[in-house]
Amino acid sequence: MNRNAINGAKLRDMFLCGAALLDKNKEHIDALNVFPVPDGDTGTNMSMTMHGAVKELVNMPDTVTATKVIDAVASGALRGARGNSGVILSQLFRGYAKCIRGNDTIDASIFASAIQEGTQAAYKAVMKPKEGTILTVSRLIAEATKPFAQKKADSIDGLFETILSSGEKALELTPQLLPVLKEAGVVDSGGKGLLTIYRGMAAAWTGVDVETFDVEQDEAVMNNEQADLANFSTESIEFGYCTEFFVVRLVEGFSEKDLEMFRDHLMRIGDSVVVASDTDMVKVHVHSNCPGKILQMAMQFGELDRLKIENMREQNRQLLENRKRNEAEFALIAVSTGDGMDAIFTDLCVNKIISGGQSMNPSIDTIVNAIKQVNARNVFVLPNNSNIILAAEQAKELCDVNVIVLPTKTIPQGIAAATAFNAEESLDDNIDNMNDAMDGVLSGAVTYAVRDTQFHGKHINNGDIIGIMDSDLSVVSDTVDSAGVQLLRQMITQKGEDDPIVTIFFGEGVDLERANALAQAVQSDYEDAEFIIQNGGQPLYYYYFSVE
Repeated sequence: MNRNAINGAKLRDMFLCGAALLDKNKEHIDALNVFPVPDGDTGTNMSMTMHGAVKELVNMPDTVTATKVIDAVASGALRGARGNSGVILSQLFRGYAKCIRGNDTIDASIFASAIQEGTQAAYKAVMKPKEGTILTVSRLIAEATKPFAQKKADSIDGLFETILSSGEKALELTPQLLPVLKEAGVVDSGGKGLLTIYRGMAAAWTGVDVETFDVEQDEAVMNNEQADLANFSTESIEFGYCTEFFVVRLVEGFSEKDLEMFRDHLMRIGDSVVVASDTDMVKVHVHSNCPGKILQMAMQFGELDRLKIENMREQNRQLLENRKRNEAEFALIAVSTGDGMDAIFTDLCVNKIISGGQSMNPSIDTIVNAIKQVNARNVFVLPNNSNIILAAEQAKELCDVNVIVLPTKTIPQGIAAATAFNAEESLDDNIDNMNDAMDGVLSGAVTYAVRDTQFHGKHINNGDIIGIMDSDLSVVSDTVDSAGVQLLRQMITQKGEDDPIVTIFFGEGVDLERANALAQAVQSDYEDAEFIIQNGGQPLYYYYFSVE
């Protein structure tokens, strides 16, 4: 296969794979929506739009040209366009077609130029383009790939690498550009959908089976799985009706001037206006409070077809009612750091993990969003760090459910509290049991000093290994292993249990073999102790210790 040119058959397969990967991941993309309205199902709408293109492609022979493929994609996507994001996607492909038309095959230069042209067409179709959306992702990809449009020698492989890397960076930027995304803790769903299509196209180009290819599920900027529906109400919706339709059999003399006049009128009485045209039809999407006026004006330009009007306020009510019906009695939230620690809390049935800890304390808003997302009447929050307890208490005041902040100051305390939770017990019993478990744990940690200092009569040099028992600095040593042994011995002695349970969580820079050696060195002095070793994966701290 020529690695520097895409023929018609390969281009067809690339669009088919892009559509397949989008369809496979549409529910995850839907979950990123921050506004719970009928046309807020971005993944589904974009997938249905791609289905329109697929219908035009599936029966095309291997001898088809790139021109025929892209013309079919552009036409099929426009006819199948659903929702705001679907219409914008169809306009991207319309710009592609304008650039590719006339070519049997395309190279990196033509493909990159098509991306530039498609972005311009998409921006033109939207009356008031918003940054932080699919438009931003497309634009930043276009900017990154612009050098390819000017160089004939660059490979398709290099172009896709640039598309995907720049697309990821653009997606991560969307919450900074659109406040509602940042508030909900998600990236833009339309941009995610576009990048998913490009991933599918890249997979087809490189020969990867799209059925075995998964889009990562944790790319939302704040690692949230869904938008916060509780932040919205019917009062949040200024325009209550989503109206979509085609104007077909356009009247004789219909011009670009008529189209612009229609767009201007729609902007005066609504928003989310997208008007896309082809040679023989116009696709319209608009939110308004007067769909009848819109339809009446549109009939001046031709016949109406595939009309859809949906009440977004009623859809919102139903979503919130469903959320209320599905509300759980209890939920647990834990602040954690490290893949291993996250997995431990998840195994203990913690419903939501907030990434944070030493040097990376989560904000009050992050905790509030987590509380709302777990959708429970009683929510236990485990801060697991003394610097996070106050923020958790402030978050509690901003929520309308019962929030119980257990003042866990360490990860081991949080694990003990989570272990003691029992969904079959009453709220009061759980509070008592979890507090008792938390109080019954002696916590330790081994890390390194970041500066010279004096503490409780101990002189500490920058880089020394230090052992901390609860909140007290207890050990200063030259090596991690020595500090770990000394600290564990002090903890077991202080706890004074006959048959102590000692848990060692090893972090970054330590492996299982080294942790086992540490346990053996200590157990020789405490034969009745039970040692449990787990991979915490935590940064900054070589070990967390728990003695019960």
